[in-house]
Amino acid sequence: MATEPAGCGPEHGDKTLVVGIINNMPDSALESTERQFRSVLSDAYSQLPIRLRLFSLPERERSENGRLYVERFYEDIGSLWRTSLDGLIVTGAEPRTEHLCDERYWSTLARVVDWAGESTTAAIWSCLAAHAAVHHLDGIERRPFATKLSGLFECAKVGEHAIMRGIPARWRMPHSRQYDLSEPELISRGYHILSASRAAGADIFVKHVKSLFVFVQGHPEYEPDTLMREYRRDIRRFIAGERNEYPEIPRGYFDEETEARFERYRDSIGMGSKDIAAASSVPSPEGSLTFAWREVALRLYSNWLSFLCAQKNSNRGADKASTLSAPPAA
Repeated sequence: MATEPAGCGPEHGDKTLVVGIINNMPDSALESTERQFRSVLSDAYSQLPIRLRLFSLPERERSENGRLYVERFYEDIGSLWRTSLDGLIVTGAEPRTEHLCDERYWSTLARVVDWAGESTTAAIWSCLAAHAAVHHLDGIERRPFATKLSGLFECAKVGEHAIMRGIPARWRMPHSRQYDLSEPELISRGYHILSASRAAGADIFVKHVKSLFVFVQGHPEYEPDTLMREYRRDIRRFIAGERNEYPEIPRGYFDEETEARFERYRDSIGMGSKDIAAASSVPSPEGSLTFAWREVALRLYSNWLSFLCAQKNSNRGADKASTLSAPPAA
């Protein structure tokens, strides 16, 4: 489904794109999130050379193993301010505070938003990063759901933009978040809603600053089993006493037989049970899990890479024209 990004043919010389990823996920999802974004970028157009540069916010709490992994494979965020990227992807994170500005990493993340607006061609803001960016840019406050939104939700294309080229009218997208953004408030502040879900709200929306900012509340990068792994993790957290409420089954994700197995498991441990020994017996799906959103994910990222390529070649042409038209040195 993905096609070669426009303007990235070999006749244009160096076609390597430099893309930064700021991975804000906790240690338990750090490597899997990195793998997911590597995969979707590679598969969106496998012949396009992409150089990935990985960054992590220094205020992010890490275990010793997590810290060592980041030190080995990630760059210090300080080097970001002195670099040049074609594109930037900023991942979500598990919210720890009611207000974003109370998160330990808030000041650094806000600086990333400002830097990306001036120093990238386009940036993708995923989940919590989308909430942080719109709050910093326009003061829009996220709103909590009564319970965590988790599952596959039908989305529909509601706006036209090059980033949506070739994407069908409807699809199902994974969502996994505790907060939402008001569509009317986004629209009133100049954001263009491109896709939306009746149950999950705004899915993809954009705003042009100096950079093209693409905001994604869903998770097109997810692998087929990501929602399942998150759900089983939340069950273990309940059993361990790390969360007060038993998690709801992801909506529209499991088949009926698998949902029944998870419901029987919930009933077997009792809604008030905190028996840590039960954690090892959390069931797993026996059948295959759907990957219904993959083609949409590949098209979205193919279009994004196409935009980066077109802008890079346009800038190269402008620089060449400027050089050719410049008066000779005295």
